[in-house]
Amino acid sequence: MKYITFAIPCYNSQDYMERAVESVLKGGKDVEIIIVNDGSKDGTEEIGKRYEREYPDIVRVISQENGGHGEAVNTGLLHATGKYFKVVDSDDWLDEEALIQVLNQMKSFEEKDEEVDMFISNYVYEKVGAGHKKVIHYRNCLPQERIFGWNDLGHFRVDQYILMHSVIYRTELLKLCQLRLPKHTFYVDNIYVYYPLPHVSTIYYLDVNLYRYYIGRDDQSVNEKNMIKRIDQQLFVNKTMIEMYEMRMIPNKKLRNYMIKYLAIMMTVSSIICIRSKKEENLEKKKELWIYLKKKDYRTYFKIRYGILGQTMNLPGKPGRKISSMGYSVMRRIIGFN
Repeated sequence: MKYITFAIPCYNSQDYMERAVESVLKGGKDVEIIIVNDGSKDGTEEIGKRYEREYPDIVRVISQENGGHGEAVNTGLLHATGKYFKVVDSDDWLDEEALIQVLNQMKSFEEKDEEVDMFISNYVYEKVGAGHKKVIHYRNCLPQERIFGWNDLGHFRVDQYILMHSVIYRTELLKLCQLRLPKHTFYVDNIYVYYPLPHVSTIYYLDVNLYRYYIGRDDQSVNEKNMIKRIDQQLFVNKTMIEMYEMRMIPNKKLRNYMIKYLAIMMTVSSIICIRSKKEENLEKKKELWIYLKKKDYRTYFKIRYGILGQTMNLPGKPGRKISSMGYSVMRRIIGFN
């Protein structure tokens, strides 16, 4: 059987995709690799086809018209046959030893006739020029060496929230909850992680540094200049997440609190990008976003707006925006996220 399907969305990725593919190939026949060529204009498809010929039992290439990162993930999930599903962006890669440890743990589940809905591991910021590689781990807030549920969550720091880099979902769970990401939209990885959460019952955390998250290309979506250019897409994703759930309907209190805090981080990111753009039209969009949350779910709005992050993002006037921006710059230096 294939324990994990790895979807690798590729758009004009010929210069770096081989590192991603080679790292996943270390899993051998225990893994399935689906390279989704999302309308590339370069040699991406040819590189993918070469891997498909060399590893016909492991690699498949699916080419489609350009639909964006989300549509490439949708395609990968649609064709996935592995028990678990993970996305590896074409400019990122996996650690070989950590991948083997993850697969061994999944084999152990199979031997014991166990399964989990969500598997979590660490990720590393591979930031160009950074002397210190920041590792995001969860050993202080998640149990180890056992399957657990939402009631077992500890306290997450702001930099510890579960991202696409750290999560592996059970494939059937994603299909049953009908996850579908919007086309031609950046930042949908937040939807990918957030939407399935209420459908998750069982979780396992393995304290290994599996995912290597590369930061350094000027055209990356997380580059601040690009985030400012695409602020409307960031706001769209933020509003989509607000629309997904009314928080009081989430029965588990710890999960509900986690999702509220996750949404608070999204509100913070959207707000700070609006502020740092220094454009009046974007400052107005920031106000509209907070009003949108208030109208949709007042209780959640109240908790986020008058929490630490909400207050920091809504300090009055130009001096307040300067303080917010300075706080963001400090966090960026500490964590190294873009």
